[in-house]
Parts: sequence; structure tokens; C-alpha cells
Amino acid sequence: MHNMDEIRTVTLEASVHGRYLIRPASDGEAAPLLVGFHGYGENAERLYEAMIEIPGLTAWHVAVVQALHPFYNTRTGEVVASWMTKLDRELAIVDNVRYVGEALTDMRNRVSVAGPTVYLGFSQGTAMAYRAAAASVGDCEALVALAGDVPAEIGAGSTPGLRVLLGRGKADTWYDEAKMETDLARLRSMGAEAETCVFDGGHEWTPTFRRACKEFLDISRAVDRG
Repeated sequence: MHNMDEIRTVTLEASVHGRYLIRPASDGEAAPLLVGFHGYGENAERLYEAMIEIPGLTAWHVAVVQALHPFYNTRTGEVVASWMTKLDRELAIVDNVRYVGEALTDMRNRVSVAGPTVYLGFSQGTAMAYRAAAASVGDCEALVALAGDVPAEIGAGSTPGLRVLLGRGKADTWYDEAKMETDLARLRSMGAEAETCVFDGGHEWTPTFRRACKEFLDISRAVDRG
């Protein structure tokens, strides 16, 4: 029999390859940048297809960062990903924030960015968007959060001046009304300016929310020019 007391857990820093999608603005010129973070069990392609239906995005560079931890959807065989689990969570946060920073630097080397940089997170991806914004990754000026909450470790004063659009479906049993109200209070304590869009639907994208996104993005451009 082995003595379990002799077992040690050792963590090592390792380099892995990540990926992101990017579609330049239609005119090929300098443009604002919208960066997406997908939900658990999704991938960059799936979120891109959801985002690209937001009206008016031809005038924006659109990018989606894929999480570093891929796995198979056992039902479809599709390769999807997760941002983290509870195992070594703190280390994963550091890795993810660094990775997003490297991705943003690479994006800006490939397209000319003029105007605001806006993050958009769906479900689990909202936490990544908030963490990157709080860490001042990529000079994020505004953030869209659909069906996901503010991470617990982000404290007061973390996002001064950040404009935030919170989205929630009325039938969403995970991101419910209580969580949205809690997030509104926390965001205001962080110095952010938050507004909401509550729509008919569940844990999903809808045309109503996409229209709210368009208005939010239009205002972000106007504020940046102001």
C-alpha cells in the first residue's frame, strides 16, 4: 500500500497555443474594435456567428478569443472550450489575463484600431471580459455582458469610467434578476456606468438584445469622438 501522505501536488507554468478569430472592418481602414469572449462549451466560431448579427458591425473590427482549455462536445463531436474550472482557479485567471493581453497586442498589429475598444462576454465569457477590463488589458472603454455575472474577486474602484451594458433574458434561471441587481450595485461601486437590457427569452441571444448592443456601440463611438 502507498502512503497517501507522501503524495505532493506540484504546479508548473507551461506554454500553450491559443487562437482567436478576427474580421476587419469592411472598408479595411482604421476602425473601432469589438472583442468577444465565448461561454462554457462554446468556441470562437459560435460566438462570432452570434455577434455578427448585431446591426452595424461592418464598421467595426470584430474579434473573438477562444479559451485555452478545449474539449469535445460528446453529443456532437465539436471541439469547444472552457475558460477555467475550480482546479487551480487563481493560476488560470493569471494565465487567461496574460493570454488575452497577448491576443489584443497581436490584433492591433494586424488591424488599425481607431475609436473605442469594447469587450463582449457571453455566459462564462463575461467573467473573462470583466477580468481583462479590470486588469486594463487592451484599453477597454466599454463592455457588453450577456447572461453572466461580475467575478467575485474584482473589487471596488476596479473599472472607473467603464460603460457597461448588462443583458438578461426574463426566463434565464441562471443569470436571474437578483444576480443582475447585485451586479448593478457592484459595478457602480467600481466606478462603472451600467445600464440594462431585460428581454423576452432565456440564456441566449435575441434580436432585442442585438438592437440594444447596436445602440450601446453607437454611443460608445460617439463618446470616443466627443
